[in-house]
Amino acid sequence: MNYLSHLFLAEDTEESKIGNLLGDFVKGRLNDDFSPEIIKGIKTHRKIDLFTDSHETVRQTKKLISPERRKYSGVLIDIFFDHFLTLQWQIYSDKDFDLFVEDTYKILLKYQDIYPFKGKALIPRIVQKDWLRKYGDFDGLSLVFERMSERVKRKNPLRGSEQELRDNYSQIENNFNIFFPDLIRYVNEIRNEL
Repeated sequence: MNYLSHLFLAEDTEESKIGNLLGDFVKGRLNDDFSPEIIKGIKTHRKIDLFTDSHETVRQTKKLISPERRKYSGVLIDIFFDHFLTLQWQIYSDKDFDLFVEDTYKILLKYQDIYPFKGKALIPRIVQKDWLRKYGDFDGLSLVFERMSERVKRKNPLRGSEQELRDNYSQIENNFNIFFPDLIRYVNEIRNEL
């Protein structure tokens, strides 16, 4: 899952949100660099990613991506699913989407001193460029994929990847609607284990 989904699935605490976001930036063994609540968030992030990658509906969705971009299908599907979460927010949350985003941005800026090197530049940019709202429409997705393309050092086909969603919109939406409730159930089941 991508940033919005990880933040949404976090527990309703600042440190859980930070940990669930940092899962993309913290690799390897976890030590005492972070609080227990942040570590729990990082572990939750990792379990969400494993569950997502092994889910049959997600695997089927990846097959919808053109051969040219199939190498990046996991990242694309994560972002496409954030698109549908944005559009269907009121189904999954009682909190207003814009209020959630604003509160999340405040939290991300508050904790920026603890981000590992890879997150130090990127996470403030998420706030500055308002990435979480960009997932909701095709113009925003186009910007997201353009920025991703620029961050990848080698030549890549990421620019214009929103076309993959256009070409398979109803099927990807249907697959999101199958997968996301399964993911929510899974996160609720593992929450106490961690």
